[in-house]
Amino acid sequence: MFSADEASRGLGIELLEHGAGTAVLRMTVTPAMVNGHRIAHGGYVFLLADTAFACACNSHGPVTVAAGADITFVAPAYEGDVLVATAEERTRFGRSGIYDVSVRRDEEVIAEFRGRSRSITGTAPHLTRDTTAHRTPSTTTKESR
Repeated sequence: MFSADEASRGLGIELLEHGAGTAVLRMTVTPAMVNGHRIAHGGYVFLLADTAFACACNSHGPVTVAAGADITFVAPAYEGDVLVATAEERTRFGRSGIYDVSVRRDEEVIAEFRGRSRSITGTAPHLTRDTTAHRTPSTTTKESR
């Protein structure tokens, strides 16, 4: 799943470890990730945690998506910081699961994330997506209408 995740890989996120219900990922905070307070934008910290969650909950085989997630920001991260997100499965029941992710800079906790997953039926969405369904009027040709 991570190999097809252009958003996360494009931001330099690296998959360090991956196992049944677990994942460890790393990201360096770049200048483009810093907000007006000169700290890492929370959206990037969330993205790192969410990607670790996605890798962990998809480790069992069925296509699994987020049903919801919460994050608590504990401390700021800064440009140049190397953040490591460690995801651990807490429980799975039916098609659902609960996963916790800690985002750290060295030993310091930056954020705590809890994700709720749901396995879906069928094949991976990226294998069946109709790319013509999302065209804007300026890119739609007469032939495709």
